[in-house]
Amino acid sequence: MKKVLSLCLLLPLFIGQAYAWGQNGHRVVGLVAQQHLSKKAKKKIMQLLDENSLAEVSVWMDDIKSDDAYDHTHDWHWVTVPPQMKYEDTEKNPNGDLIMKIEEIVSALKKGGLTAEQEEEYLKFLVHLVGDLHQPMHVGTGEDAGGNAVKVEWFGDRSNLHRVWDSEMIDSKDLSFTEIARFLGEPEKSQVKQWQSTSVRDWAYESAAYLPEAYELPENGRLGYQYMYEHYDVVEKRLLQAGVRLAGLLNEIYG
Repeated sequence: MKKVLSLCLLLPLFIGQAYAWGQNGHRVVGLVAQQHLSKKAKKKIMQLLDENSLAEVSVWMDDIKSDDAYDHTHDWHWVTVPPQMKYEDTEKNPNGDLIMKIEEIVSALKKGGLTAEQEEEYLKFLVHLVGDLHQPMHVGTGEDAGGNAVKVEWFGDRSNLHRVWDSEMIDSKDLSFTEIARFLGEPEKSQVKQWQSTSVRDWAYESAAYLPEAYELPENGRLGYQYMYEHYDVVEKRLLQAGVRLAGLLNEIYG
């Protein structure tokens, strides 16, 4: 009961600030995925999205947070997996969580039978949520609202650890999402195959494995060039993996 109460107290804080990767990060994931789609999958997806790219729709799920009709999706952006635990052994959020919803959406899209409107919506959810899952702070321990409660300074401005990982490291590079995607480079075919061979839950455990290093903070909480130097390569890797893996799922569904 104590764990559930603690989670409920932190929930409003997490909901208000959980915007994984920011707009540029999500668009990078969408663009990378678009580049790894099969021809068949790309044609079908473009039809479903009315010729909008994956990069364009990647931030839709954050945009709809202001629409009361989508209040039920707020908790889908994150998942709690305490240290040394597997997802299947955790107490599930009754409102749904990041892993649960990705698995459900993939299953529904593969099964088919959705209306065109439902399928478009599910596809937009999936594009965003796969990006979220690869941001380490969205696979939290349940103790600090995914880093939102960890107050820091980012180059002298007030911030929190979640926001630093969501957007501030990326935005500090002062690059467009197309530039970021191009700078990520192209993984070898063997690497693409390996990344796409793992499961949604594996991706979550990878994110969680980065948390100990992410929480190695100076006592004064002032972050800047040194922290970015130590962690930006992780940001780049996770963006690239998210895009490649999203493409893998979409190719399974539509290719």
